[in-house]
Amino acid sequence: MMSIKLRLLLSYIAMFMVPIMIFVLFSAFLIAVFYKDIKSLEDASSNNAGKPWFQIVSDYFDKKNELVGGIRFLAKYDPDRLADNIFLTKTDEQLRNLREGLVIVTDDRVTFASKLADGIDLKEELQHLDTNRWGQNINNTYSVERIDFHFSDDRSGTVYILTDFKQFFGFISKFFPSIFLSLLVAIILTNGLLTFFVSRSIIKPLYALKQAAEHIQEGDLEHEVKMGRRDEIGKLGDAFEEMRRRLKASIQLQNQYEENRKELISNISHDLKTPITGIKACIDGIFDGIADTDQKRNKYLRMVYKKATDMDQLIDELFLFSKLDLKRLPFHFMKIDISDYLRDFVEDLRHDPQKQGVLIDFRCEGSHPVYVLVDMEKLRRVMANIVDNGIKYTTREPKEIRIELVDQEQEVTVSVRDNGMGISEDALAHIFDRFYRVEHSRNKKTGGSGLGLAIVKHIVEEHGGKVWAQSALGEGTAIFFTLPKGSGLDGHEADTDHRG
Repeated sequence: MMSIKLRLLLSYIAMFMVPIMIFVLFSAFLIAVFYKDIKSLEDASSNNAGKPWFQIVSDYFDKKNELVGGIRFLAKYDPDRLADNIFLTKTDEQLRNLREGLVIVTDDRVTFASKLADGIDLKEELQHLDTNRWGQNINNTYSVERIDFHFSDDRSGTVYILTDFKQFFGFISKFFPSIFLSLLVAIILTNGLLTFFVSRSIIKPLYALKQAAEHIQEGDLEHEVKMGRRDEIGKLGDAFEEMRRRLKASIQLQNQYEENRKELISNISHDLKTPITGIKACIDGIFDGIADTDQKRNKYLRMVYKKATDMDQLIDELFLFSKLDLKRLPFHFMKIDISDYLRDFVEDLRHDPQKQGVLIDFRCEGSHPVYVLVDMEKLRRVMANIVDNGIKYTTREPKEIRIELVDQEQEVTVSVRDNGMGISEDALAHIFDRFYRVEHSRNKKTGGSGLGLAIVKHIVEEHGGKVWAQSALGEGTAIFFTLPKGSGLDGHEADTDHRG
C-alpha cells in the first residue's frame, strides 16, 4: 500500500491532469455539437474541405491578411488600380469567399461598394469612423479597416475593408463559454472527488483510532485496533495496538501482583500466626505449671526457640526478596574458582547436623580452575535455597543431593539434583514464580513462604545467568543455573558494588 506522502503527491498531480483530460474530451464533444457552425466556416472556401477546424481558421486569417496586404500595397504604389471597376469586382469576389467586402470612397463619394455592404447606410456609418483606430465596427456586425491614399491626379481616396464576423462571432460566443464552463466543472469535480476520497482515507482510520482511545479511556482493553494498512497511519495503528497490548499486559501483571500481595499477606499471616500460637501455648504451659519439671520446661523452651527461629527465617526471606524485587540489594562481585567454591560448600553441607543422613555428592569435569565473577554470599544463598528445597520435598530414604559443575566456553552450568517426589509438568513452569508453592497444604514439613526459588531466580539473573528446572513425578527434580565466566578480569580478585 502506498504511503500518505505518495498518495497526496499523486492526488496533486491528478488535480492537474484529470481536469485537462476531461477538458480535452469535453472539447471534442463540443466540437461535435458545434459541427454545423464549424462546417459553415469550412464551406467559406472550397480549399478548406476536409481540413480540421483549427486549420480552417488559420487558413482563413492567412488568406485575409494576404488580400488586405495586397490592397495596402496597391493603395501605396498603384492607387489608380483602385479606380478600375473590373479589378475591383474580381477582388471583391475573392474577398466575398472570406466574408469580406470593399468600399471605395473618392472625394467623399462612394465609387464602389461590395454587395456585402448592401443594407448599410455607408455615408452615415463611414463618416463616424476614426482615421487611425484599428478594430472599429459597424452595427457590432462588421469589422472595418480604413486605408487612405491619393490617386495619381491628387484626388483623395479611401478604401474600407468590411469583414462580416456575425457568423464567426456567433460560433465563438457559444463555443468558448462552453469550453470555459467545461474546464471549470472538470476542476471543481476532480478536486472535490479527490479531496473527498483522500481525506476519507485519512479521516476514517483516525476516527477508528479515536474510538479505540475512547474504549481504553473507559477501561476496555479488549477492543483491538486493526488498520490493515502499511502506510504511516497503518504504522500508527500498529503502534497504538502494541501500546494497547502492553497496557493490557501491564494491568494484568499489576492485578497478578495484587493477587500475589493478597496471597502473601494471607501466607504471612498464617506462617506467623502458627508459630506465635505455638509460642503462646508453650509459655502458657510454663505459666500454668504444666511444665512442672526441668525436662518439660526445657522441651517447651526448645519448642519456643524453634518456632522463633522459623519466624526469623521467614522474615529474613521476605526482607531479602523485597530488596531483590525493588533492586535495592547491593552485589559485591569477586572473581573466584567456582569448582573450589562448590567443593567447600559440599563439605560444609556434609558437616551440617541438619543434613545428617543426606547423601551429598559433587562432580566436576577436569581439575583446572574455572573462574567466574560472583557475589559469594548471594551465591551461597542460591545453593542453600536449592538444596533445602530438594531435601524438603524428598520423602524416600536415603535422601540424595547431587551437585554437578559443567565448564563451557562462555559460562558454567551448575545443576542440583534430588531423588524426591518430582514436580508435575504444569507446576514446573511456575516454581520460580514469587509466592508459588507446589505443596499447598502448608504443613510444617513442606510449608514455606514460596519465595526460595524466586530468590534464586533473582540472584542468578543479577549475575547475568539464567535458571531452569527439569523434573518428572516420582523421578526427582534437577535445578540448573548458569554463571558467566570472569576470565576477562586481570588479577585474582575484583570487588564491585552493583545495585540492580
